[in-house]
Amino acid sequence: MTDLSRRQVLGVAGATVAGTCLLSACAAPRATPQDDASAVAARGAGTRVAGLADVAVGGALAVDVDGHALLLTRPAEREVHLFSSICPHAGCKVAPAGDELDCPCHGSRFAPTDGAVLGGPAGAPLAQIPVEIQGSDVVLAG
Repeated sequence: MTDLSRRQVLGVAGATVAGTCLLSACAAPRATPQDDASAVAARGAGTRVAGLADVAVGGALAVDVDGHALLLTRPAEREVHLFSSICPHAGCKVAPAGDELDCPCHGSRFAPTDGAVLGGPAGAPLAQIPVEIQGSDVVLAG
């Protein structure tokens, strides 16, 4: 086994860091919460999101619309809200947790009624997508 000098170790470490930076610069840009919300809203009014009975009053439900992970909340009997599940802080996936929506990566917490930041490092609310109740379904609003 050969002994490495401090200079060689630092050289290898520097090359590794530089290579990692170059590779990450080539990566595809991450979707933003606004991109996600815009893509879903573009589906058009009347697009079914879920059945109203699928989400309990006071609860939340993870739903998928055309490959976009979303959160549907139902704070009251005839009140529903739809949010992008992408945390505006670091792009992690937000999930229902009791009476709020939580990001497991850095602890941001959001209100289920308007997506407002309740705590944590997120500096912006969850992106909201307009929805309405039509009969027994929750659909995208126009």
